[in-house]
Amino acid sequence: MAYQSLYRKYRPQRFSDVAGQDAIIKALGNQVVTDRLAHAYLFTGTRGTGKTTVAKIFARAVNCENLQEDGSPCCECATCRGIADGSFMNVIEIDAASNNGVDNVRTIIEEVAYRPQSGKKKVYIIDEVHMLSSGAFNALLKTLEEPPEYAMFILATTEIGKVPITILSRCQRYDFRRMSVDTLVGRMQKILSAENGSADEKALAFIARQADGSMRDALSLLDQCLAFNLGESLTYDRTLDVLGAVDTSVYAALMEAVASSDLKSAIKLLDDAVMKGREIQSFVVDLISYMRNLLLVSAEGSTGADIADILGVSSDTYDQMKKVAAKFDAETMMRYIRIFSELTSEIRYSSQKKILTEIAIVRLMHPEMQDDAASAKQRLAIIERKLDRLEREGVKVSGASGASVSEGKPAVPVKKAPLPDALPEDVKMVCDNWGRIVKDSKEMVRGILAESRPSVDGSKLVIVCKDEISSGSLKGNESELAAILERETKKKIDFEIYGPGKGEDSEAKYPDIMSMIDFDDIKIVDE
Repeated sequence: MAYQSLYRKYRPQRFSDVAGQDAIIKALGNQVVTDRLAHAYLFTGTRGTGKTTVAKIFARAVNCENLQEDGSPCCECATCRGIADGSFMNVIEIDAASNNGVDNVRTIIEEVAYRPQSGKKKVYIIDEVHMLSSGAFNALLKTLEEPPEYAMFILATTEIGKVPITILSRCQRYDFRRMSVDTLVGRMQKILSAENGSADEKALAFIARQADGSMRDALSLLDQCLAFNLGESLTYDRTLDVLGAVDTSVYAALMEAVASSDLKSAIKLLDDAVMKGREIQSFVVDLISYMRNLLLVSAEGSTGADIADILGVSSDTYDQMKKVAAKFDAETMMRYIRIFSELTSEIRYSSQKKILTEIAIVRLMHPEMQDDAASAKQRLAIIERKLDRLEREGVKVSGASGASVSEGKPAVPVKKAPLPDALPEDVKMVCDNWGRIVKDSKEMVRGILAESRPSVDGSKLVIVCKDEISSGSLKGNESELAAILERETKKKIDFEIYGPGKGEDSEAKYPDIMSMIDFDDIKIVDE
């Protein structure tokens, strides 16, 4: 006999076999037992939650010759066997995705007029009913509202929003819910026992989370993993290899690298994942999910047990996530999620998925590249951490006088060039408008200018960059910078771009004018 997929081989045959839909099963079973059957039902829910399976069981139950006490079909009488093998002519399954026209519905209407040759009910199961055309829905309305007493319609859909309200009002509606991780794991364990297989509970829990509440998806993934580990116990690591997934510890390490601004480690973690065959788009989506989980973990007023249960993670994983979540505030995490959510649409059709992902990681670590409130708050937090580190090292920082002596340790004096007696007008205008110049620059230039400073060389304006790479990049955008300066100062400004290599002590040679000028009397006007 040809091999059958697990989800087909172990498809429930009785109401009692259906997992995760207890309320619906109870209601339908009671209707069958008491013979209080409606003429039309609408089953809605996400993929793989049992809509079509329950519809087939229901169709057998209303025609069964030896009904069980809970309303389930016996699965042994001639009618049940005929429905199961497709030889019973009065249970008709229709795929609305490929039979969605008015003519298809008219065929149904014509057939409904004939009584069933055998059995009690003539049952029409219309799958993916939302795919019917507008004309087909209109043609079905009258028959659906007042069918013959021997006819029953069971409609199934994954997109209830596309079903007209006129159809909804003529049906009893049942919403099939996503199945919990525990329900999926329990079902997979029973199937493994029947198949003489074994698997780590951690591996099954991971498959269940990947299935996203769908029993069919869970069994398909389990089938795939068992094929790879034929005759061997299914382990968590092997499951990750088969499904091309990434362990949560990788995401934890990546977020810790982001928290410490360790770009090299973050990029290496991404490289390692790609080299192991992980799909970039899946990596990004799972990272967003991990960030969302960190946000929940850091939520106030929730106990660890509550959140761990919601996330479906072990206590060890929860403790690890709690440590990582403590490194970020909610606003920063929301900014991270926004950056990577934008990335998902960018990489969908891109041939440079890895490069775009690396750029997104850089944006996480450099909030100065964005000008939203969350980025400003993160920049302030970075400055505060640097000040705290200086104070721990014994250097006390004051606003006016610079570094001073703390805990008996003398601060290292910073040698600065003297401020010229009279600053050129152009230089002062640039200094007065520096914040606006940085803000109004394009993203790449803005990031460089945010870490650079205006200075003076004789009577000439110079832009001193933090390193040679930055100065090289800024020189490549020199025309754009000239246009920004002209736009903000209303005049053409001559300038040069220097890197720290211009002199061994650039701070001494080119003074930080912004820190030397007293701007207390400058008024800032909101535009």
